[in-house]
Order: sequence, then structure tokens, then C-alpha cells
Amino acid sequence: MAPPYDIDPRLLRAFTAVAEELHFTRAAGRLFVAQQALSRDIRRLERETGTQLFARTTRQVALTPDGERLLPYARRVLDAHDALRDAFRAAPRPLLVDLNSPGLVQDAVLRRARELAPDQELMARFESGLTGAAREILAGRLDASFGRYGGLAPGLRTRLDAQFVRYEPMAVVLPEDHPLAALPEVPLARLAGERLYAGAGNDRTPEWTDLAVRLFAGRGIHLSPPAPLAVGKEEFQRIMAKHRHPVLAVVGFPPMPGCALRPLVDPVPLSPVSLVWRKGARHPALDALRTAAAELARAGGWHERPAGSWLPEDEPGLPLTRPGPPG
Repeated sequence: MAPPYDIDPRLLRAFTAVAEELHFTRAAGRLFVAQQALSRDIRRLERETGTQLFARTTRQVALTPDGERLLPYARRVLDAHDALRDAFRAAPRPLLVDLNSPGLVQDAVLRRARELAPDQELMARFESGLTGAAREILAGRLDASFGRYGGLAPGLRTRLDAQFVRYEPMAVVLPEDHPLAALPEVPLARLAGERLYAGAGNDRTPEWTDLAVRLFAGRGIHLSPPAPLAVGKEEFQRIMAKHRHPVLAVVGFPPMPGCALRPLVDPVPLSPVSLVWRKGARHPALDALRTAAAELARAGGWHERPAGSWLPEDEPGLPLTRPGPPG
């Protein structure tokens, strides 16, 4: 028997039906095909295997020794083929969604997506940085993330799709006894001479550090030198108390003990937030996530750029809008 390669499972299904029925008419009925088509498939399989699989007479059909030899292999192949088909007919695997940090606006998008697709599983992850998350997406360990798409390296952007979600106003986190913490809002000019931490040296967040560098340029605001990322509220509080460097954040940044979060104004700097996923990826939960982001953006006016706001120039991935007139 010649070694068969790349045999069409349809031919094996035809062979198995005839082997089990030992009758071409009954086998054709079982497969819902014409007897002529079934006979043609059996002849093709015999050509591909280089052997005769059935002994036929006008009264009966019987398996040849080579047919007997092929049957258990054919059954195993068809069982595996059916298992593969059933696996992809079942509910899709969970969608792994990076929210960057707990408590941000992305939480609302995820909650709404879960309402829109209750049969899907959307699992939250916290990767802390879109560049790092993009690497995880392209490696297949993550499905979607949020962040500044325009700050990604061009080579990453070409392999990803993105949907703009929101202009997120930026803020500063200060030690609660810092002089600027007494203000309800902090004008950017009041930060002149200060050193702000914005993730310098963290290879997962260069898009955020780049945004800070652009914002600080010409304003006398300095970037804090590279430092290990503080993970968790206790570590954040300890590092803040020790070094006392203000931290660049967004207005939705979760409260931290011993710290004050103050919006930045004059101008209001904006962090563009997009939903990002691997180019060409398909998943019903991703559809729900995109629908939720668009729905909340419409309801909340998230695509409306405030008057007198600041954005980095020539930022890729943003809607073609302009700030409204001064209020």
C-alpha cells in the first residue's frame, strides 16, 4: 500500500460509510450524496492510496485486507476532524482585554461590552503600558488593549488595528502636602522647575513618556530620571513619600493614599486613548468591545476636543476634529 498524503477527509468519510454499510446505496443515503458521486470518491481514494479497498460483486461488497488496514486510521482521522469542527462551533475562547490600570475609563467600556455580549467571556488584564501590551497582542498572549496608539512605533502600528475612544484630560499626582495640592486645578506654568515622573526608562510605556516630553517642551518642566515602576498603592505611596516627585497621570487615575490628584489646565493637556487589537483579528467579544466604546463615546462626548486644549502635533489615529470655540 503506497503511503497516502493529504487525503481529503471527505474521501475517508465516504470510505468509512461504505465499510460500515457494505452497501453503496445505503452509504450514499447516509451521506446524502448520489451513489455515482460516492463511487467516484472511492475510486479517487483507491488511486491516492495505490490499492484496492473493496472487493465488489453484483451481490456483495467486502473490505479487502488493505481496506481493513485503512479503516481504523480513517476513523481516528475523522474523529479528530470532527473534534476540531466542534471546538470552533462552540463558544469562542475568552477575550483577554488589557485595561492598563484599574479604575480608568476603560473599566466602563469593558462593563458595557459585557452587558452587550453576556454569552461571551471578557477577561480583564493590567499590562501598564500600550507598548508592552502591543507586544503581548502580537505574541498572541493578549487580545486588546487601550492607550495612545499614535505613540507606538510605526512598525507596531502597521500590525495593529485601532479605534479612537476618548480624549482623556491629564492630571498630576502630588504629595498631599505639596504646595500645589492646595489648588483645585494646576496650571501648567506652575509646574515650571518641577521634575515629574512619566515612566522614563520603562520599556512598556515609551508612548506615555513621549507624550510627557512633548508636553513639557518649552515649559521648563523636567522629566524625572528612570526609576523602577511602583506596583500597588502601598509602593506608590512609599515612593511618593520618599522622592516627592509629582507624577503625570490622567483625571481618572485612581485615588492613592497620601496623594492629591489635580487636573492640569491652561491649556488642558489631552491623552488620546484608543482601543487596539491585532490587525485582522475577529471575535464576537471584540465586536462588543468596539460597539461599547463607540456607544459610550457618543453618549459622553468623548470625541469632542475641549476648547483651549493641547495635543501632540500630527498625532496618528485621531478623528479629523478641531477644538470648539472658547466658552
